[in-house]
Amino acid sequence: MSAKRWKLAGIALIAVLILSGCTGAIQAPAAGTAGTEAEAAPAEPSFSPGQVECIAPANPGGGWDFTCRAISQALNEAGIVGSTIRVTNMAGGGGGIAYAHTVTQRNNDDNLIVAASPATTLRLAQKQFEQFTEDDVRWLAALGAEYAVISGRSDSPCQNLDDLVNALREDPAAVNFGGGSAIGGQDHMKVLVLAQQAGLDPLSLKYTPFDGGGEAMTAMLGGFIDVFPGDISEVLGQAEAGDVRVIAGLAPERGPGPFEDVPTAREQGYDVEWVIFRGFYVPGNMSDAAYNWWVDAMKQVSESSEWATLRQQAGLEAYFIAGDDFEQFVDKQVATFRQLSLDLGLIE
Repeated sequence: MSAKRWKLAGIALIAVLILSGCTGAIQAPAAGTAGTEAEAAPAEPSFSPGQVECIAPANPGGGWDFTCRAISQALNEAGIVGSTIRVTNMAGGGGGIAYAHTVTQRNNDDNLIVAASPATTLRLAQKQFEQFTEDDVRWLAALGAEYAVISGRSDSPCQNLDDLVNALREDPAAVNFGGGSAIGGQDHMKVLVLAQQAGLDPLSLKYTPFDGGGEAMTAMLGGFIDVFPGDISEVLGQAEAGDVRVIAGLAPERGPGPFEDVPTAREQGYDVEWVIFRGFYVPGNMSDAAYNWWVDAMKQVSESSEWATLRQQAGLEAYFIAGDDFEQFVDKQVATFRQLSLDLGLIE
């Protein structure tokens, strides 16, 4: 992928990958030297997965649910994990219930992975997971990325962003936004930043939270909300079916497939972009042997044809970062989101 495609403006998520290498030589004892022995370094304990579970911190149908189910399928089909991976939906608190469960009840579980995205790091930045921080878990890997889109029903009077912004100028409460994140969460933040760019008061807008993008989509199709600021994978099926009109992509370039004819927010005069990584964290006390095994497993699956097929079907871009690099990425993203939340008045 070109550098241009990943250059994000405004609220962009900036991934600075610092790759460092070091070389060194180990000098063996001279042959025939009396009284010297080469001391073998202790071998790292081996690990092989057992009954693996992937927790999706939302109800079925959203991005976290897709992340768990798709990666579980790819790990099995590629032969990296032999046994069936159990997917558990654990909705609540914008991902906070799953996070607390992992830290307090599964902190030593070598067979647990949990789906994560910028929704996770945003809530951590805003200290919405009570006393827990980003340091309470280990950050495993991101295996793909997608951009956000602004969508409405196919019969919506809003044909583009100008229509939406003009409706908000007339009456900010006339448009009911709804998303798969809590108040102040990722979907809500997309709307707030768009409003900020349009010169509107971000906190005057109406937003209804749901436990996952699937619920938000159902609510929009049922007429309970007007606009869903979701992600490409969450609206793809309904867009292809003609039930949903996508009015803007929050990306530097137009998306693939049914999104090729959808202008970006920037094309429409609003400098807003939002990229979503799809990845995982694991328990904070996971053993090093298990963590290293999982990092390698994620690298293998990211290079597999099975994952490439699933990723392309969902409209995800190829993107991989793991281990220490991913830990650094998360730390920087949390700091960026904390400042953004301060700027928007969401936290003090």
